[in-house]
Amino acid sequence: MIRSYEELNRFREKCAEAFDRQTRKVLVCAGTGCVAGGSLEIYKKLIEFGKEKNLNVQIELDFEDKHEGIGIKKSGCHGFCEMGPLVKIEPEGWLYIKVSLDDCEEIVEKTLKKGEPVERLFYEYEGKIYPEQFEIPFYKKQTRLVLGNCGQIDADSIEEFIAKGGYSALARALFEMSPDDICNEILESGLRGRGGGGYPAGKKWQQVSRQEEKERYVVCNGDEGDPGAFMDRSIMEGNPHRMIEGMIIAGVATQSHEGYIYVRAEYPLAVERLKTAIKEAQRLGILGDSVLGSDFSFHIHINQGAGAFVCGEGSALTTSIEGERGMPRVKPPRTVEAGLFGKPTVLNNVETYANVPLIIRDGVDEYKEVGTEKSPGTKAFAITGNVKNTGLIEVPMGTTLREIVFDIGGGIKDDKKFKAVQIGGPSGGCLTFDESHLDLPLDFDSLKKVGAMIGSGGLVVMDENTCMVEVARFFMNFTQNESCGKCVPCREGTRRMLEILERIVKGEGTLEDLDLLEEIGKTVSDAALCGLGKSAANPVLSTLKYFRDEYIAHVVDKKCPAGVCKALKSYSIISDKCKGCSKCARNCPVGAIKGEIKNPFIIDSAKCIKCGACVSMCPFGAVEEV
Repeated sequence: MIRSYEELNRFREKCAEAFDRQTRKVLVCAGTGCVAGGSLEIYKKLIEFGKEKNLNVQIELDFEDKHEGIGIKKSGCHGFCEMGPLVKIEPEGWLYIKVSLDDCEEIVEKTLKKGEPVERLFYEYEGKIYPEQFEIPFYKKQTRLVLGNCGQIDADSIEEFIAKGGYSALARALFEMSPDDICNEILESGLRGRGGGGYPAGKKWQQVSRQEEKERYVVCNGDEGDPGAFMDRSIMEGNPHRMIEGMIIAGVATQSHEGYIYVRAEYPLAVERLKTAIKEAQRLGILGDSVLGSDFSFHIHINQGAGAFVCGEGSALTTSIEGERGMPRVKPPRTVEAGLFGKPTVLNNVETYANVPLIIRDGVDEYKEVGTEKSPGTKAFAITGNVKNTGLIEVPMGTTLREIVFDIGGGIKDDKKFKAVQIGGPSGGCLTFDESHLDLPLDFDSLKKVGAMIGSGGLVVMDENTCMVEVARFFMNFTQNESCGKCVPCREGTRRMLEILERIVKGEGTLEDLDLLEEIGKTVSDAALCGLGKSAANPVLSTLKYFRDEYIAHVVDKKCPAGVCKALKSYSIISDKCKGCSKCARNCPVGAIKGEIKNPFIIDSAKCIKCGACVSMCPFGAVEEV
C-alpha cells in the first residue's frame, strides 16, 4: 500500500529501475484487432521459444532479479490495424508487421538472442523499407499523447504505468492543489469534451463543484456506439490507468467519492482490463479509502451496457446505470445539477478523462502548445473505409483532412478517386472532395461551420464508387433502429426520412421527396428531445447539400451514378461478344435470360432481379451494366 506522495515517488523509482533492467522489450499488440489475428498465441510462443533458448525472459517487472532481462509484454493497440498482428522491439523501435506464429522462432533467434532485425517483417511502402515505427508515414504525422502508452508498456501492469509517470498527476492534485485550483486549470487548458459536443470540461466540473448538494458522482461514458469507432475501446484496453487517473482527479476537483464507468458489453477485453486496473489500483491504495494516504476516498464501479446507441446520451446513460430503461429526459435540470441518482454528476467520455493527467502533470502551457487556440490538444480518430492504411490515429486538433487521408492514411485504395468522408458517425455529416473541405482543419468549430461534427472520432473514407444516397440511407436506418422512441420528432421523423430514402434508392423517388426530406430533417434537428435525435438528420442534410446531383440522378434519371443501388441497375448482352454458350442463362436464378445455343442471348428486363450473376459468369465479357 502506498500511503504518501513520498512513498509513491520511491515506488516509482523502484518500478523504473526494474523497467530499465529489461534492456530489450518485445511489445506484442494485444488490442482487439490484433488479438483477433492471433497475437496472444504469438505472445505465448515468443515466451516459450525465449525460455527454450535460456534467455532471461520476464513477463512482468522483476524487482528481485538485478540482472538484465528481456521483457515480453502484451501492450495496447499500436494503431496500424491494417498491418496487424504487430510486434515492436525496443530499444531500437523496430516494428514487425503481419507477424505469424511461424515467425516467432526467427524473432527469438535473431532479434532477442543476437540483436539482429528480421528485415522481411519490416513495413515497405513505395519501394522503401521502414525499420523504425515512427518513421513509417502512418505514424510520422501523429502526436500520440493520450495513446502514448499504448504499444509502449504492458497494458495490465500498474507498475509499468507508474514507472512511466503514471499517477503523478493525481498526487499533485491531491497534495499540491485545491479543488478550485484543479477546476481552474482544466478550464484554462481549454480541454473540450471528446465525446462529440466539445463542451469545456473545466466549466462542467466547476458547475458540479458549485452545487449545494454535497453527494456527487463522476461518470465515464465508454459506450462508444458509433459504427466504425474504436478510440475509447483502445484506451480502455491499452491505457486504462490513464483514464482512471483522470476520473480520480475529477473526483478530487468536485469532491465526489463514487465513480462509474459505463462500457459496452460488446467490449469484453476492455471490461477485463478495466477490472484488472481497478483491482491493482485498490491493491496499491490508489483507489478506495484514503487514496495515497490522504483523507480523500474514491471508489469506481463498472456498469455494462446492452448496446443501445441512445445510452451514449448523458441522461439516458445515467438512467441505465440506475437500472431503468435508458431513455433521455427533458432538460433542465442538466446532468451537472441532477444526474446519476438525481445528484450533481460530472459526465465525460474516456478520451476526455485520459487528457486530464497530461494537463495536471505537465501544466496548461505545455498542453496548449498542441492543437488550435480554441481546440487545444489532440484527437484520436478511427480511420476506416476505402483508405489504404486503416487504424487508430492521434493527431493535433486542427490537422487537415488532406493530411489524415493522404499522408497518414496513404490515400485511397486501388488509387481510386477520393469522394467524401463521413465524420462523427450517425451524428456527423459527410464532407465532399472540395478544397475548402479537404484543407479544413479538423476541430470543433471548423466542422460545425460546414454542418459536421467531430463526434467521438469515427472517420469513414469513401471513394468514387460510393453512393452518397445509400450512405445517407444506411446511417438513417441505423439511427431509426436505435431511436428510443420517447419523442415524436425522432421516432416518427427518422422513420419517414428512412421511408423516403428507401423509395429513392429503389427508383421510386420524386423531386418533391427531396424537399420533404430536407423539411423533415430540419424539423427533427430543431425539435428532438436529446442531442442524438437533434443530430440524427445530419448525414442526410449534409449529403443533400453537397451531393444533391446524386439525389437528382436517382429521382429524375432513375440512375445510380456509382452503380451501387441494386434496383437502379440494368443489364444487357452485347450481341457481338456473346458466343451463345448459355452459361449466363443456366446460372440466372429467375430464368430472365433466353436464347438459343451458338446465338446471342437476351435479358428480359421485366424478370431481371439485378443480381449480377450473369456478369460474373460470362467468360467473354458480353454482359454489361447499362
